[in-house]
Amino acid sequence: MPYLLTKNLFSNLKTILKVMDTSKMIKAYCLKTKEKNVPMHDAVVTKTAKGGYMAAGNDGKGNKMAAIMSEAKALQAIADGVAKKGF
Repeated sequence: MPYLLTKNLFSNLKTILKVMDTSKMIKAYCLKTKEKNVPMHDAVVTKTAKGGYMAAGNDGKGNKMAAIMSEAKALQAIADGVAKKGF
């Protein structure tokens, strides 16, 4: 029985750490708080009129953020599940 409890606890801990992992998240500059490399939550990648890619989201506190990025980074963020495709 103790083995089962520790196994479930370990799997729950892995799930929590996976949710809190910010290494793959899109990072941007927050104009309101003037912080660099802030992880972007609820990111949506869109295509600009000139063919570039832009991610829009928030910093988790309600402050809106945007970042211009390359096609490779935009498609990688969509593939990783960090951002939604908006184009």
